[in-house]
Amino acid sequence: MDQERPPEQFNRFQAACRRAGLKLTHQRLEIYRELAASTDHPSAEALYQRLIGRIPTLSLDTVYRTLATLALHGLVHKVETGESQARFEVITVRHHHLICRHCLEIIDFHWPSMDEVALPEELRTWGQIENKNVVAYGVCRKCMK
Repeated sequence: MDQERPPEQFNRFQAACRRAGLKLTHQRLEIYRELAASTDHPSAEALYQRLIGRIPTLSLDTVYRTLATLALHGLVHKVETGESQARFEVITVRHHHLICRHCLEIIDFHWPSMDEVALPEELRTWGQIENKNVVAYGVCRKCMK
């Protein structure tokens, strides 16, 4: 995935928080910063484990609530995986996901031709479609061995 330069990304994050009326707390910024640096689509528990050494007062509940708030405002994306544990990412470039059903690894992939396909007519009259994406499931080469 092409990553943009972090200062621009964080400036946009901070501006988006202000527009949404969200306070820019230290914990919120660190949770976002860690998520933005991640390529493995971590769960709230994984983020908590990565941050607890830097923020000893951080609680797992705070990580869950922060991710839920940021997802509600469209500042982070909750990856629909089919597993019980939600996984999260910061989207910088439009992409889709491939998920291994065995090891649960999530791979990002680009599919420009799919992005350009119009939805069926009957869906266009449904209402306002906000997002369309593909999640493909299978078994990765590592797990097939």
